[in-house]
Amino acid sequence: MSPLRLSGLSLALACAHVPPAPTVPPVAAPPVAAPAALAPPPENPGRLPSLVRAPPATLAPLPSPVPPGTVASALVATPADPVLAAILKAARTDGEAYKRLGALCQGYSRRFAGTQTLVDAAGWAKSVWERDGLTVTLEPVNVRHWVRGAESLTMTTPAQRSLAVIGLGGTVPGSVTGDVVVIHSFDQLGPQVKGKIVLYDVPMAPGVPSITHYGETVPYRTQGAANAAKFGAIATLTRSVTQRSLYTLHTGAMHYDEPVAGGPPVVKIPSAAVTVEDSEWIAAQVAAGTKVTLTLNLASQELPPTPSFNVIADIPGSDPSAGIVLIGAHLDSWDVGQGANDDGAGVAHVMEAMHAIAGEVKATGEAPKRTIRAVLFANEEFGLDGGNAYGKDHGAELHRAAMETDLGAGVPLLWDAKGTEAQMTWLKATLAPLGMPIGDGGGGADISPLEPKGVLVTGLRPDDSHYFDYHHTNADTFDKIDADALAEGAAATAGWAWLVATSADPGPAPVPPPPPGPGGAK
Repeated sequence: MSPLRLSGLSLALACAHVPPAPTVPPVAAPPVAAPAALAPPPENPGRLPSLVRAPPATLAPLPSPVPPGTVASALVATPADPVLAAILKAARTDGEAYKRLGALCQGYSRRFAGTQTLVDAAGWAKSVWERDGLTVTLEPVNVRHWVRGAESLTMTTPAQRSLAVIGLGGTVPGSVTGDVVVIHSFDQLGPQVKGKIVLYDVPMAPGVPSITHYGETVPYRTQGAANAAKFGAIATLTRSVTQRSLYTLHTGAMHYDEPVAGGPPVVKIPSAAVTVEDSEWIAAQVAAGTKVTLTLNLASQELPPTPSFNVIADIPGSDPSAGIVLIGAHLDSWDVGQGANDDGAGVAHVMEAMHAIAGEVKATGEAPKRTIRAVLFANEEFGLDGGNAYGKDHGAELHRAAMETDLGAGVPLLWDAKGTEAQMTWLKATLAPLGMPIGDGGGGADISPLEPKGVLVTGLRPDDSHYFDYHHTNADTFDKIDADALAEGAAATAGWAWLVATSADPGPAPVPPPPPGPGGAK
């Protein structure tokens, strides 16, 4: 998740070619093989852009899912409307969400901005959706291209010891040695950090929804280097943002201040994350009066932007003037793990929703009134390049509502939405057949460029009890996914799209909010 957007229960966050991870080998548990229907079609250079390589010919057997959790889905079991019931049943029972997520994770892991793997994943998604009978386009997007290099962190005082470390996305390279000053809140920054390495030892509070506590803590990752540099710090280390740890490193985006005309030059210092365990250990030593000296080495590079793609699929509405309803997720992931929960699960939700709806439309011959559009966005994690490009290229089109799923594969619990009072009233009535409550203040990072157009935005909020255990880590892999919970999320996504696209009442037309007045909030 990338640039920070916290409201109510909702938060949509904030390289040279990195090769895909090796194929996951078979496991002892009974494997779930990728279906023949997902085998890639023959290469067709005239259809796919030249940057897109053909999907792999075979995929290894998929691991079995983890045992189901104890949190119950809030989605209705069987809605009264037979068409809606058929769509939900398909999404829950055909297994496509789980199979497609397995294919994505095993064939296209580490889908980081700037990599060929992200480009290839876009080509794969296009080919799968075309086999569903959808109209699909790959729209070019230039994405940021930051490359992780060699990284190390060594304690030299009071003992010689190597520590686990991971550079934060966007950090400048550097090699620094310095004593550690431990900071527990930004207001503790001062002259004492000059010439020092700042360690932000700020724990993520326990409890659910976890996204709320993430929003309270993640500024130390995103803004920590910029704030410490103003006081003369030479580097920053951030305690990994998670509620639980097994010596796990969590990366994520960080940002430097933008230069201001006539202002002082912006100082950029190296920034990385350490494990919860090492952060607490170092902090305890410093609190006891022990001098801790560290050497940090980061060899990252910032390269020119590189081409990638948004993947856009439409189920045309029967009335072209009735507008568009959009469901979306981001196709990219970090350069660690497989991106299974973030945001492969959201990709699976959206791909299966379109598959289930397209199947019902084909079976009944009845199209929704409004066009249902699915977008798999490029580079949400590292600059919102895909979301911004979509807003620029399609913002003038009439979007009745937009929904994003980017909080993992837990069972769906509620929606968060943001719009005018009239829009919220309409949405609650429209989505009532799904049985899920609707909170205020939702949306998502990739659909946020539509908000200035007055578009009603919604975010799917699943159970996120363990989402941040794996978030932005090497542990975000397919074996963490529960197939039934994932299918419930896909069903909720499909239900949202179908009800909003077929509602007899089109709802209030989007009205752009007034611009902020002089000195007002921005």
